[in-house]
Amino acid sequence: MSMLPADHPPVKFGKVGVLLVNLGTPDGTDYKSMRRYLKEFLMDRRVIEWSPFFWYPILFGIVLNRRPQKVGKAYEAIWNKDRDESYLRTYTRSQAEKMAERLKDLPNVVVDWGMRYGQPSIKDKIKNLTDQGCEKILLFPLYPQYAASTTATVNDKAFDALKAMRWQPALRTVPPYHDDPAYIEALANSVKAHLATLDWEPQLLVTSFHGIPQSYFKAGDPYHCHCLKTARLLREKLGYSKDQFMVTFQSRFGPEEWLQPYTDKTMEALPGKGIKRIAIMNPGFVSDCLETLEEIAGEAGEIFHHHGGEKFTHIPCLNDSSDGINVLEAQVRRELMGWV
Repeated sequence: MSMLPADHPPVKFGKVGVLLVNLGTPDGTDYKSMRRYLKEFLMDRRVIEWSPFFWYPILFGIVLNRRPQKVGKAYEAIWNKDRDESYLRTYTRSQAEKMAERLKDLPNVVVDWGMRYGQPSIKDKIKNLTDQGCEKILLFPLYPQYAASTTATVNDKAFDALKAMRWQPALRTVPPYHDDPAYIEALANSVKAHLATLDWEPQLLVTSFHGIPQSYFKAGDPYHCHCLKTARLLREKLGYSKDQFMVTFQSRFGPEEWLQPYTDKTMEALPGKGIKRIAIMNPGFVSDCLETLEEIAGEAGEIFHHHGGEKFTHIPCLNDSSDGINVLEAQVRRELMGWV
């Protein structure tokens, strides 16, 4: 090895980082924490594509004054009280810890996790990994289906961090895995395992994906197609007929048309069509969070019962289950090829 000059700064090198990134979470359910988190989220030009001249007066005049209390209450209902944090943080940390355990056969790989909004930030985590000697980083946006408002904004933030660095690590991003066999199999297993615990049989399995505005779809976002492909492969894997299976879209926000059918409107309509027993799941989320626990397991169930539904069950996300980690590990090992 060549001798370094005596005044050469110490350099760590030879490591490969794997950074799992999810959407993010407020630090607490209080007004200030919620406002800080929502402001960062709703100022993202990939999330809200309207002109800031039009959007900012609404955001700062109305939304950030009213919404933090409402969303804070919703988070309060599903907060992990044991650890005083959101379940998204609990699960993302656990996914990273379990991934590190799985990759023990690759001693030069360092696994970490971060959030697009809130803490720990992508920028801090990239610095953390490079400080440990990671010259290469595999960035894993934890979204099976690609959307500009999720996958792309994680990648943007990582490249923004690199812009400020003199010595940049090589960066790879994990592509969407909406049709990956390991993912489809894990979803199917989760459906079978959950339904086996019930003493009744659902007439319909509803897969509820997060929506996006129609305008984003028309501008060329592949998200809708990715969701439908995931759903079709899952339906085929389960051997369900088209009558036993349905795709809906949730969480719309603002006055625009979003992808349809809407989950909440579907919950209102199903009992009137004789569908009184349903199971619902969220294949687009790798971890249970506000949108699955509060909006679907809670609110959608209430709407369904209120309109005459009799039996309703929510199938949990894959979270940090061994099947869930299998799916993430399959992507990571594939994308690390040539680097380890």
